[in-house]
Amino acid sequence: MKQLNCLIIDDEPLAREGINDYCKEVPFLNVVALCKNVLQANHHLETNGIDLIFLDINMPILSGIDWLKDLKKSPSVIMTTAYKEYALESFTFNVLDYLVKPISFKRFLQAVNKVNSYYGSYDEKSMLYLKSERQVKKIDIKDILFVEALQNYIKIVTPKETIITHVSLKSFKDRLPEDNFIQTHKSYIVSKYKVDKIVGNQIIIGDYKIPISVRLKSKVLNSF
Repeated sequence: MKQLNCLIIDDEPLAREGINDYCKEVPFLNVVALCKNVLQANHHLETNGIDLIFLDINMPILSGIDWLKDLKKSPSVIMTTAYKEYALESFTFNVLDYLVKPISFKRFLQAVNKVNSYYGSYDEKSMLYLKSERQVKKIDIKDILFVEALQNYIKIVTPKETIITHVSLKSFKDRLPEDNFIQTHKSYIVSKYKVDKIVGNQIIIGDYKIPISVRLKSKVLNSF
C-alpha cells in the first residue's frame, strides 16, 4: 500500500490536531507537517514529496483558495473548512473533496479513500499497450491528459507525445480506471487529476481546452 505524505494547513490549533488524530487512524496516511499558514506549507512542498494537502480556506496572510490559484502544480487537496459557499470555486482546482467542519471520522475516511483509490488504481493497472503506426507502444495511464475520438480512431494526449490508435472511444474508456477519468463530451475523456480549472463549458489542462457538453455538464461537475 502506497503511503501518502500529507500536509495539514489550518490556523486553528485544535483543527490541525483533530485532522492529525484522524490521520493516525488511517494506515496509508503519513503526516509530514502541521502548518498554521500557507507560508509554512511552501517550505514543505519544496523539500518533501507531498501527495495530499488538508487545507483550510479562511486563514491570515493568504486564504487557502488564493494560495491554490498561485500554485503552478499542487498535490491532491481536501478542503477542510467551516464555510460551504466556497465549494464550487474550490473544485476548479486540484480539490478531490470538500469537508465542512465539524468533520466526522466517517466523512473524513470517505474523502481519503477517494484519494487512495486514485493512487491505488494506478499501481494495480498502470500500463497500456497500443498499436500505433505499425508499432506497439507502451503508455503509462497516469500520464494521460485526455483522449479525443477521431471517427474510427482515438487520439491520446500526454505531456510527452500524442498517440493515435485504431480503437473506439468506448472500448478504450473501459480500459481506464473508472474513478480517475470522466467523459466530458461524446468525443472526449479527461483525466480528472490533470484538470487545472473549469471555465464555463470547458476544461482547461495546460494549454488545452476540452469541451463539456450540456448533457454531461452536471455529471462532470459532480464528479469533482
